[in-house]
Amino acid sequence: MDNAIVKKTIRENTTSKMLPVMLLSVMSGAVVMGCSQQADDMETVASVQEADLAPDYQASRNTGSWGGVYMSRDELKAPQINVVDDSSLPSMTQDASLSKWEAKFEGTNAFVTTDGKKLYHDSCAGCHMHEGQGAYGAGYYPPLANNSKMQSKYYIIDILINGFRGMPSFHMMMDDEQMAAVTQYVVSDLNGFTDTVTAADVAKLRHANPPGYDPSE
Repeated sequence: MDNAIVKKTIRENTTSKMLPVMLLSVMSGAVVMGCSQQADDMETVASVQEADLAPDYQASRNTGSWGGVYMSRDELKAPQINVVDDSSLPSMTQDASLSKWEAKFEGTNAFVTTDGKKLYHDSCAGCHMHEGQGAYGAGYYPPLANNSKMQSKYYIIDILINGFRGMPSFHMMMDDEQMAAVTQYVVSDLNGFTDTVTAADVAKLRHANPPGYDPSE
């Protein structure tokens, strides 16, 4: 047989066999392309698996490097807790450092004494100084001694009840008699004025809507 005819026959047979393979390859490529163009929020097997494998950072802190350094074997076996276990912190009643403050405030969260000098040194001197000379620091603390404004007892009482700028209100911390006592100390002892201050004077200005403890309120 002529060699040219043999070569032509081989080419035709090869082409006819390759055509189905090429068509299959094209179709497979189209399927793959379609899968890769799915919406980002579409759930797939891979996305579900990734969600199941999301790291638990709190567990990692408790049982990982932190746990290995700061926890004993018994603690590691115990149910998981936060790194800082607040159950181990002492309560307020167990805090020995509070004893000096309980003595200052006479065992309560407010003032009990009606001694004007003690009330001043416990509540006012920290800012206005023990001699009432005032101070400059993080803010300006005006002098209460040798201050002509202190001649008006009602001016002092009003500030004690309502607060003023950075000074907090003592409405909830002192009763009428206590406010009168500390006002009298400022009027008489720090300034030498002769006016008498009474609980009735405070009652005239006290109202039913006290400001908050935060001076900004």
